[in-house]
Amino acid sequence: MFLLCAYQWRMTHTTPPPADADAGAEELRELREQPTDPQAEQEIIDSIEEVYFSSDSFDMVQYELEKLPPDLNLLELEEYRDKLKRQQAAVSKRVADLILEKQPSYVKELERVTSLQTNLQLAAVICTNARRQLRSAKEGFTEASLGLLANQRRRQLLTGLLKSLRTIKTLQRTDVRLSEMLEEEDYSGAIQLCLECQKAASTFKHYHCISELNSKLQDTLEQIEEQLDVALSKTCKHFDVSHYTKVQLAYKLLGKTQTAMDQLHMHFTQAIHNTVFQVVLGYVELCAGNADTKFQKMQYKDLCTHITTDSYIPCLTDLCKALWEVMLSYHLTMQWHDEHYKEEEATPGAGNAEGSDESTVGRSYVKKKLEHGLTRIWQDVQLKVKVYLLGTDVSNFKYDDFIVVLDVISRLMQVGEEFCGSKSEVLQESIKRQSVNYFKNYHRTRLEELRMFLENETWELCPVKYNFSIAQLHEFKFMGQCRSPSVSPSRQPESTEPVELSLFEQYLQGGNPFEMQIDNKEEETEDVLASNGYESDELEKSVYQDYDSDSDVPEELKQDYVDEQTGDAPVKSVSRETLRSQKRSDYNLNRTNAPILTNTTLNMIRLVGKYMQMMNILKPIAFDVIHSVSQLFDYYLYAVYTFFGRNDMVCISKHFYSPPCSVLILNIMQYLLCPHASPEERKEKVPSPHLSQLVVLTASDTLYGLAERVVATESLVFLAEQFEFLQPHLDTIMPSAKKPFLQQFYSQTVSTASELRKPIYWIVAAKAIDYEQMLLLMAGVKWDIKEIMSQHNVYVDVLLKEFEKFNQRLGDVSKIVRIPLPVSNVLWEHCIRLANRTLVEGYANVKKCSNEGRALMQLDFQQFLMKLEKLTDLRPIPDKEFVETYIKAYYLTENDMEQFIKNHREYSMKQLTNLVNVCLGSHINKKARQKLLAAIDDIDRPKR
Repeated sequence: MFLLCAYQWRMTHTTPPPADADAGAEELRELREQPTDPQAEQEIIDSIEEVYFSSDSFDMVQYELEKLPPDLNLLELEEYRDKLKRQQAAVSKRVADLILEKQPSYVKELERVTSLQTNLQLAAVICTNARRQLRSAKEGFTEASLGLLANQRRRQLLTGLLKSLRTIKTLQRTDVRLSEMLEEEDYSGAIQLCLECQKAASTFKHYHCISELNSKLQDTLEQIEEQLDVALSKTCKHFDVSHYTKVQLAYKLLGKTQTAMDQLHMHFTQAIHNTVFQVVLGYVELCAGNADTKFQKMQYKDLCTHITTDSYIPCLTDLCKALWEVMLSYHLTMQWHDEHYKEEEATPGAGNAEGSDESTVGRSYVKKKLEHGLTRIWQDVQLKVKVYLLGTDVSNFKYDDFIVVLDVISRLMQVGEEFCGSKSEVLQESIKRQSVNYFKNYHRTRLEELRMFLENETWELCPVKYNFSIAQLHEFKFMGQCRSPSVSPSRQPESTEPVELSLFEQYLQGGNPFEMQIDNKEEETEDVLASNGYESDELEKSVYQDYDSDSDVPEELKQDYVDEQTGDAPVKSVSRETLRSQKRSDYNLNRTNAPILTNTTLNMIRLVGKYMQMMNILKPIAFDVIHSVSQLFDYYLYAVYTFFGRNDMVCISKHFYSPPCSVLILNIMQYLLCPHASPEERKEKVPSPHLSQLVVLTASDTLYGLAERVVATESLVFLAEQFEFLQPHLDTIMPSAKKPFLQQFYSQTVSTASELRKPIYWIVAAKAIDYEQMLLLMAGVKWDIKEIMSQHNVYVDVLLKEFEKFNQRLGDVSKIVRIPLPVSNVLWEHCIRLANRTLVEGYANVKKCSNEGRALMQLDFQQFLMKLEKLTDLRPIPDKEFVETYIKAYYLTENDMEQFIKNHREYSMKQLTNLVNVCLGSHINKKARQKLLAAIDDIDRPKR
């Protein structure tokens, strides 16, 4: 619509009126009034050039004139003129239509304009009246009133100025008070005062004197921050709650809590470095004995190499003490923050929401920083201690000194685990390196030392108290209260374990976990040795008197007879069995509970305790240590066997005895000893021990060194019992992958210790009784008698006298050393077994024998059994059936004999052959005899 109006305006106003204006207007009016087609009218409007609507400054006359061609054609001009008229008429008509359409709005707007004009006229009247009244008020207001107000205002300004001057005077004097507060360590008060002064100074900054004061306050604030940093560094070594609270409150006022935490960690790192350097430097200078300052310029790593052997442990202890103080301070720092934040959370309305959010962010930052700092600080501690550990060769240290080193490092690792949950891999690796080097040399030396002890051992009883336990030895104190197999449960003290506190809880109020090392060493006292192995001489005497006297034994138990009709010994009463088991269960009743061991055994137990201390402290080398412990036991077992039991193959009355532990002994020789080892292998092995020349094993009156044999064998058994007692502890330390070795060691070696009784005491049993004389006496007996005899043969009495003599010698030996019941049983078993087999061997030498001779054999054997049962409590009699079965075999028929030969392979070929030749010789033909002899040969062939 606007474009159409513009076009109409231009056509009617800018175009010069033609001469025939009236005629043209009339013509234009006619054109507008003519009814037209709206579509056609729109097409005419659309045909108008756009340039007519371009801008108000458009000159259409100039535009049309410029469009005229050089050669004018009247007809074309008239046609073009008519076209323009039609366009003008169409636009005029459209504008007129629009005006008519907006006519109501125009009338309404005109009314509003009229109303506005009326209101403006009213406002002009009001303004005129107001100006007139203001003029009247101005004229009526006096100058005195205005002057009073001006004076009052001036007074107020001067009062404010006086107050400002007083404040400025106070600000000028604050530097003195600030210095006093810093000396009193009232950092928060000094900062608060300084900030208030700065705030006040900013209020009066328009005064020239304030600019210099403001600069001075800023310098003072920086000085306070420097002193705060120094105060913060002091908490790294000696934490004080009140001091740290002041420092943190001061940093909070400064708004630098996070910065303070960063500075704190830097100070802790520096404190660790300075502490270890000063401790090591002090010992180095002390040992150097001069005031040379070259050590102060050395690096820490180089400084550690100048530590002497004597000062190594004291320096290490002081080093750990100093580092403990640093870690304790850090622990207390974390504890302070935890408690402080809990108090803040518990306090309601501690601040607005925005301030609370900022405080939460700050607490989160501090908490994470402290948690991350735990690992960082412990890593620094480990690295410093590692450098110190590896700076000195400890392979030649004494054992106690090295154990102290291990104990200190173990305690330090415990501190690290409680400090930040670390497994201390750095410390473990470094101490493992030192331990492997040390233990390799130490174990080699101890094996040589054990060989020296064994070769100089006279195998005499080491008198210990009856309640001796390895827990009483200070080498096993680390295991706590534990009960040895030799201590009865009733004697075990009852104790309740208190709740264990962490090291930081134990030493929170003072003290140091590394101070106890020296104290423990002073408290290592023990009382395990007895004066002579008895509780008292009087008690020993009374016990022997009671034992030697049999006045309390009933007379019927002393009778000595055999029922001739049955050939059986009388049945003994229960009271006698009970009494004899109580009275003679041991050859020394007073010392039934006293362990039998030697000085070498005691030293070896101590050595095992030392090894266990080492592996308990340093578990990564536990397998190496346990393997070395097994070598100690193997070497001791091998020594006892070679000294007292090795006879390779003992031949007694044409019967051979092969020790059951021969395979174990052979294995020990191959891997531990060096009889045929190369020079390189000999470095890892130990020579075979030799028995001391002071030990005599050939005297018959001492039962061929029975006392020494008992002490040696039973000390080995006692040692094995202690190893069994220690097995659960070793099993907990041993790595899972290596536990099969420990199980094999116990099942194949430790459990075999008691088996050595048989080969060792077999030698005594073989020599204590003259079995060859018995064979000779039996050979002189006539067995083809024609009548039944009522009197036994002389060889039985001779044999029984040999047993009585053996029993007497056994009692004599028991006065020197206690003979435990298992030893007594083994000795009697061997002697009786050898005697019975000698009897069978003697019967097998018989050339002729009648039925009456067989009855005489039974009579002799029954007499032997009856007398023997009074000498020993051993039941049943060993190989009793072996003899009785052989004698009864004389009564077998040909068919029964063949079955007997197949079922009884325990008899020798000679003994079975004698049965065939003597018993069945006159009753069977040659072919049957050859058949039985062939069956015997078939049985004996696999044994060859």
